[in-house]
Amino acid sequence: MTLRLAVVGVGAVGRSVVELAPDYGHVVTAVADSRSSAVDPDGIDADAVFERKEREGVVGDGDPDDALAAEYDVLVEATPTTLGDAEPGFSHVRAALERDRHVVLANKGPVAERYADLRALERESAGTVQFEAAVGGAIPILSTIADFGPNQITAARGVLNGTANFILSRMAAEGLGYEHVLAEAQDLGVAEADPAFDVEGTDAALKFVILANVLSDGAEVYTLDDAEVEGIRSIPSSALDLAAEDGRTVRLIGEATADGVRVGPRLVPQHDALAVTGTRNIVQFETVHAGQLHLSGRGAGGPETATAILSDVSRLE
Repeated sequence: MTLRLAVVGVGAVGRSVVELAPDYGHVVTAVADSRSSAVDPDGIDADAVFERKEREGVVGDGDPDDALAAEYDVLVEATPTTLGDAEPGFSHVRAALERDRHVVLANKGPVAERYADLRALERESAGTVQFEAAVGGAIPILSTIADFGPNQITAARGVLNGTANFILSRMAAEGLGYEHVLAEAQDLGVAEADPAFDVEGTDAALKFVILANVLSDGAEVYTLDDAEVEGIRSIPSSALDLAAEDGRTVRLIGEATADGVRVGPRLVPQHDALAVTGTRNIVQFETVHAGQLHLSGRGAGGPETATAILSDVSRLE
């Protein structure tokens, strides 16, 4: 079944959704950035929209809110993650649900910071909320939890930030210092100009807060304020050298367990499943009857994350 999509946010992820939607049999009827929108009930011209974005800095002549008021079946919310009140993403979600439309989120803010509010809005709507892309890019983490059942998974832990993992991997492999590797990561586009969100552990913590909310299945609600978070800025290369002498390495490990959410540098055996290298992500589930389960893959990137979004859209058909 063809679904009509409105895409809010045209960074790498939003743009990839617009470009890949036809491959999944869907049509994009509206797209918005922070300043403008383009709306066409018959389907927008993606090439024209993005050429104008590059040329003029806008996607169209309309106001951003015009996209929210357009005719669509699913709102794809791909604006940048914000903390606290999770705005404007949360208001975008509310607008769609109040019109009984479905919502698919890449934006972590509404799910991590206002989970109870999000579910309350969903209960009052004929629409549903999906957010696979908010946790691990292309990795089917939330759909795996849904298949097993939240009550069958007792804990989740792993590496869910590619930037921090790239930095630690390079420091360990080459004996280089943090600042040197960070500069390299920025040159390669692996790290942002302001890398704080990644290297201070915030991004990983938000993802594990989401996992904690999903696994608790309504019994408890978590936000970033409930997480214990430590980043990687202060790790010297000598610490990685000492770890290597003992057959171990350091990774930024997150955990969602019955004891809460924690993110911080941890020693892991060099050949352990959690010792993934480069920008690769991994999550390890502890299950009631099936032991440990590992899911690994690309946790970020435009096309990669768009595949998770469009898979969520397909589940709504």
